[in-house]
Amino acid sequence: MARIHAAITGVHGYVPDFVLTNADLEKMVDTNDEWIRTRTGIKERHILKEPGKATSDMAVEAVKGLLEKTGTDPMEVDMVICGTVTADMHFPDTANIVADKVGMKNAFCFDLNAACSSFLFSLVTASHYMESGRYKKIIVIGADKLSAVVDYTDRSTCILFGDGAGAVMLEPSEQPTGVLDYILKSDGSGRDLLYQKGGGSLYPCSKETLEKRMHYIYQDGRKVFKYAVEGMKNTLLEVMKRNNLTKDDIKWLVPHQANMRIIEYVAKMADFPMERVMINIDKYGNTTSATIPLCLWNYEDQIKPGDKLLLTAFGGGFSWGSILVEWGKPGK
Repeated sequence: MARIHAAITGVHGYVPDFVLTNADLEKMVDTNDEWIRTRTGIKERHILKEPGKATSDMAVEAVKGLLEKTGTDPMEVDMVICGTVTADMHFPDTANIVADKVGMKNAFCFDLNAACSSFLFSLVTASHYMESGRYKKIIVIGADKLSAVVDYTDRSTCILFGDGAGAVMLEPSEQPTGVLDYILKSDGSGRDLLYQKGGGSLYPCSKETLEKRMHYIYQDGRKVFKYAVEGMKNTLLEVMKRNNLTKDDIKWLVPHQANMRIIEYVAKMADFPMERVMINIDKYGNTTSATIPLCLWNYEDQIKPGDKLLLTAFGGGFSWGSILVEWGKPGK
């Protein structure tokens, strides 16, 4: 039997309507538009403000668009993986909730949390399930409502994050397409540099955790910057080397949209031209698990079948990695 490959046959995304601009943030914390743009590249971010709406609601919109675009009946989907750090609840999994809301009643569903690397880890996991031959249609989601855990009195973090969701469809192919190779890494020694400390079994919600604002994101920006640049650069160069590829063989670099300076440093250290680097951080900010699928969605018209892409990300904890993908679908 020919080897089964996990081809990406569709992509769709969603961001909420409400836009939080740098000018809006100037009224909330001691910052200004020029300072934010020069240090992060962010001009605005989309925020899910509607009461009672959560990460699953954004994921549902992305999945509905994906199903329509690919002409897929919800009952045909047999697996859903949702990469997220802001699940609707600790349990049940957000993937379960999304599947129920969309009508994917035959799907095996679970969440995967690897911070900002969640989509990468989820995509690789899904590709292996596909390669087993037991699954025919798998949806991989990257979705986060970071506004739910951002401290809007902390100017070092509140300027960075936005809300959004993206999703891709994986289907089996006998052609060497889709996920071709990957390197994923983890290092728990970075757990004190980027985290949300409150709400887990170590520090359950209490009056003390609330008073100490432990349910919000904390980040040591300078140290995380250094680790992120090195981790993303090293893994993408290693993937290219072991597949005998040069920068000319790669059509697009698709980096996690954490900070424009990180993106520029990684591209420079990998000697990769910025005109072939996907960027949407200016419009969305850091949407965590959603940044890479949202980039694929935004650039969909510019990706052709056979194009090779390098996806790379770095997240809290730490988690990081790079994936070599060959695009297996036409544009819109």
